[in-house]
Amino acid sequence: MKFLIITNLIFFLCSHLPAQTDGRIRDFGIKIGLLETGKYNSITDVEGVKVGHFTLIWDDNIRTGATAILPYDGNIYMNKLPAAIYKANGFGKLIGYTQVEELGEIETPVILTNTLSVPTAADALIDYTLSFDENKKSVKSVNPVVGETNDGFLNDIRGRYLTKENILEAIKNAFSGTVEEGSVGAGTGTTCFGFKGGIGTSSRILSKEKGGYTIGVLVQTNFGGSLTISGIPVGEELKNYKETNTGDGSCMIVVATDAPLTARNLKRLAMRAIFGLARTGGNGSNGSGDYVIAFSTAKDLRIPHNSPGSNFLTEQELRNDRMTLLFEAIADATEEAILNSLFKATMLTGKDGFTAEKLPIEKVIKILKSHKVLK
Repeated sequence: MKFLIITNLIFFLCSHLPAQTDGRIRDFGIKIGLLETGKYNSITDVEGVKVGHFTLIWDDNIRTGATAILPYDGNIYMNKLPAAIYKANGFGKLIGYTQVEELGEIETPVILTNTLSVPTAADALIDYTLSFDENKKSVKSVNPVVGETNDGFLNDIRGRYLTKENILEAIKNAFSGTVEEGSVGAGTGTTCFGFKGGIGTSSRILSKEKGGYTIGVLVQTNFGGSLTISGIPVGEELKNYKETNTGDGSCMIVVATDAPLTARNLKRLAMRAIFGLARTGGNGSNGSGDYVIAFSTAKDLRIPHNSPGSNFLTEQELRNDRMTLLFEAIADATEEAILNSLFKATMLTGKDGFTAEKLPIEKVIKILKSHKVLK
């Protein structure tokens, strides 16, 4: 009898515990695709990659920040990386695009921030690059790569409060391992699908038999459409979507991989990231600047700024017919990173008292269970 009473008490307590409302999507049993994730399920699973944030929340109207993605520690200018940028919709202000497109290489960290802070971030990246001893005398040109989304709904974006020092602080804060997600850094003031958006990340690892390569994705979500999770029209069932919800905003996607890819196949890889965005219900609206910045950290493919005595680069690039699993990995990781940005974001009130509500996770889980996506 005593055992039965205790058992019933445990059942009663468990059944009356508050539902979990915080965590990444896998904490709720939602799994995207078949490939395995890395240790941190983050862009930092690609060896050497670091991420840092600077978050500025002040007074009633300032809700903004910056996020820095470092491909590796050290002087990137003197040892550049193969890179490509894919423009899905060009309503954006991505500094550095044309030189990356022309030369197929990147020579600075990547900074994400708000639309009107792009020039400040670029100036900071130039300062950062010129600060290296090797660069102090001879470097007269720097191609900073800075992407943005417009956080003007929650943030007094016209005030342009971010400084070069704030951007450099984001770079200084960069570290490997777990990446903070949600309403942080460049995602502080962003919204997505009518809810609070932000920073999200995810990764995939190919089996050793398929090369053992890692792909990591980091997103800054600030776009609209009708939220879809695992093929289920969650936004519609939440009665969140309206025809007027055109979702003018943007989505910045940064992709890192250790697979030996030069600019040509990095561009092909970047294009597939948009598949992941589309799966979440993004509608690529007129005012949505959607870009993918992709780079390879493969050491054998690094491009020395100076190579006296040599007129050639020796490259061992992955074959075209070995790209398919990487395409699958990038689509899945992008989809999951976007969903993580929503699940990890927190409600925020900002400029003029406007509020971006947190995605109602408890309701989302009930919807997914009703469609047998979750048990």
